[in-house]
Amino acid sequence: QVQLVESGGGWVQAGGSLRLSCAASGRTFSSYCMNWFRQAPGKEREFVAAISWSVSSTYYADSVKGRFTISRDNAKNTVYLQMNSLKSEDTAVYYCAADEVYCGNYPRAGAMDYWGKGTLVTVSS
Repeated sequence: QVQLVESGGGWVQAGGSLRLSCAASGRTFSSYCMNWFRQAPGKEREFVAAISWSVSSTYYADSVKGRFTISRDNAKNTVYLQMNSLKSEDTAVYYCAADEVYCGNYPRAGAMDYWGKGTLVTVSS
């Protein structure tokens, strides 16, 4: 069992930066692929980034590549999403999710084993 709690969301002007954190509880955190998804108002939940359990592989949606960086600290049971050069279209609720089986680009949201409750990011233009 893994419980996920996101933090770090807020309001920022376009071009600014935010860092999201996802704190996990559970002894097997390091064995999960950790993902960030987001959901904007009126839109489906979409993949943002993922990082393998060994930290050797990272994956990004094309829309955030070069602007966002995912990282994890297994000793702290925490995964991060550094978001730079934010745009108004990045406004969404950002969710942390854990997948025990698959780690790669564009995983299905329905395949995630665990979800956090989300943190709201608002980018003002």
